[in-house]
Formats: sequence, C-alpha cells, structure tokens
Amino acid sequence: MKLRMKILSGFLILVIMLAVAGIFSIYELMSISSSVQSLLDDNYKSIDAAKKMIEAIERQDSGLLLSISGEYREGEQMTGKADRAFLSALDTAKNNCTIPNERDIVEDIDRKYGAYKAIWKDFSSGTPANYDMDWYFGHGHPAFLAVKAAAGELMALNDATMYQTASDLKNRMHRIIMPGIVAIVSALVFAFLFNYFIHRYFVNPIISITTEVQKILKTGKPFSVEIETNDELKDLASAIQDLSFQVRK
Repeated sequence: MKLRMKILSGFLILVIMLAVAGIFSIYELMSISSSVQSLLDDNYKSIDAAKKMIEAIERQDSGLLLSISGEYREGEQMTGKADRAFLSALDTAKNNCTIPNERDIVEDIDRKYGAYKAIWKDFSSGTPANYDMDWYFGHGHPAFLAVKAAAGELMALNDATMYQTASDLKNRMHRIIMPGIVAIVSALVFAFLFNYFIHRYFVNPIISITTEVQKILKTGKPFSVEIETNDELKDLASAIQDLSFQVRK
C-alpha cells in the first residue's frame, strides 16, 4: 500500500467512526422527539379533558343544589350548560384513548355520568317538594362523587404515563450519549495507534535514511537501510542505495 493511501485510510477510519456515531445519535434524537411529542400531546389532551369534566360536573352539582334551594331557572341553565361542556370533554377523551386501561376508564366515566344525569333529569321532571337535601345526599351527591372520582382516575393515569415517559426519555438519552462516548474513546485509541504506526513506518525510516545519507557524505560508507514496508520509502531507499553505489564506483 502506498504512503498516501496509508495516511488517507487512517483519517478515513476516524471520519467513519465519528460519522457513524453522529448519524446514530441524530437518528435516536429524531425518533425520541417525534414519539415523545406525540405521547405528551395525547396525555395532555386526556388530562385537559378530565379537568374540564371535573369542572363541568362541579357546576352541574352546584346547579342541582341551586334548583333544590328554589332557584329552578338558574339551576337548570347552569346544569344544561355544564352538561354540554361535560359531553364535549367526554367526547374528546373517547377519541384519545392511547394508553392501556384508558378506554375502560372513559367508559366507566360515561356509565357513571349517565346515572348522574338521570338523577337530575328526574329532579327536573319531578315534584320539587319531593327533592330536598336528604334526597340530594342520598342520591345526587354520591353519583356526583362517583363521576368526579372516575374523571380524577383518568387524570391520574395520564399523569403517571407522562412521568413514565419522562423516565424513559432519560434512559434513552443515556443510550444516545453512549455511542458518542464510545466513538470518542475509540477515536483516541485509534489516534494513538495511528501515531505509533506513522512514527514506526514513516518517520523512523525517514530518520534512518537521512542518517545513512549523512554517513555516506562523511565516510563514504555503503548505504544500508532496511525498510519493512513495500512503499515509496522502500523505493527511495533503493534509489539512494543505487546512487551511492554509482558514486562509489
């Protein structure tokens, strides 16, 4: 192998090692960025929907209490508006079930809300005198708490998933960093080895040739340098040996 190719191949190996590490890191980063963003968006939608459902069910409960206290018109308006807000948030949650057990929780919310809605629908169509605070604490309030707890469970599930996503991201970052560390360490080791071989097969032969040429000029001693490699340096040594032979002849 010629000297030019030896030196070039050494640098090419370094470039390839660093390029492979860089490409792998970029690929992993892009993969993490897209997957994590998608997960976070889905979790945020479900958490936001759960918050809106809790707020809506609390307004419905307030409307029910308002109606029981005698403010029927205001209570019905508040309950109806909150019902529309709850159903809108529930629809968002139904269309965003992306993690295990999430659909079961959403279906549970739907069932419990249906039961709660039937209670205040009965109140709206019944005789006001039959619906007092005892009725509320015996029927309305337990159903309200059940729906609120189910929505809170949906929020807790997505909170836990977001935390797990952050933990997984931390672990994946370690996997991204490792190829870079390995590439740097390997490049340093290779650089030391490359420097060793450059000195042994390039620098040292040149020093030996130079020393022998100086001896020829001073003493006329025959040129004698053994070059281990079959490259331009060996050709140079052979040419100097022939030249010294011609001079002595």
